Amino acid sequence: MAIAINNKTPECDDLQQSLQQSRYQLMKRIRAQQFTGNTSGLMPGLVQGNIAILPATLAAEFIEFCRLNATPCPVIGFSKPGDPSIPVLGESIDIRSDVPEYWIFEKGEHTQSTFDIKSYWKEDLVTVVIGCSYSFEEALISAGYPIRNIDDGVNVSMYDTTIPTHATQHFSGHTVVSMRPFKRQDIPKVTEITRRFPKAHGAPIHIGDPAAIGIHDIAKPDYGDAVVIAEDEVPVFWGCGVTSQRILRDAALPFVITHAPGKMLITDVNYDQLSDKLTDQAPDQ
Repeated sequence: MAIAINNKTPECDDLQQSLQQSRYQLMKRIRAQQFTGNTSGLMPGLVQGNIAILPATLAAEFIEFCRLNATPCPVIGFSKPGDPSIPVLGESIDIRSDVPEYWIFEKGEHTQSTFDIKSYWKEDLVTVVIGCSYSFEEALISAGYPIRNIDDGVNVSMYDTTIPTHATQHFSGHTVVSMRPFKRQDIPKVTEITRRFPKAHGAPIHIGDPAAIGIHDIAKPDYGDAVVIAEDEVPVFWGCGVTSQRILRDAALPFVITHAPGKMLITDVNYDQLSDKLTDQAPDQ
């Protein structure tokens, strides 16, 4: 069941404290590499984020790319160069160890998967955190719309598409989408609910025919796991933060670190606490 938080009451202060205590226990397990799985459905009430870690010389341009493509890539926080903390998303965050699994790319090639990046850390790296659809999943579940991949205990289905992004000098490519099946009569309400979460990709960007956006086999996701789509259901597609991963891979930068798809950073904040001003700023170089 989703948890709504209103920090104005003592009861909800207690609930927030309980959430933080639970998150602390989960972070201990992640840092000890005792939990390396998908984070969908975990810690309802707390925002999760995709991560992109890249050299400071390109971080401001990457954030501008995200601003131009805010549906798949809504920025919710970023770090100072060389600083593994992200105070706006939680005082205790250490980005070097707080993600269940990291992917390392060198010149566009995925060269390493690891559970801790302290040995890879450099003083010129900036972390950019991008909103995640897991924030609206709990709202859908609370409203009575089950999420198939959560019920099945698997990762969400994600696909490369032919939907273009708005390019900058170094960053260009196509949008990645996540898919969840729903009954056709439920789609208007599902759309209404998810539209309330612009920093978690907002409303769907495509409904129905996968081939119309370049997906040739819905049973074979490019990332994550396949789920069953029942005869009375329609595939519904949202912008996905893995877009940033695809864009960084296509840019063939010398060195980039991302999360493994579906294995997010769990922050200390709830959705209503996210700032609206982050993309008007830029990290120091």
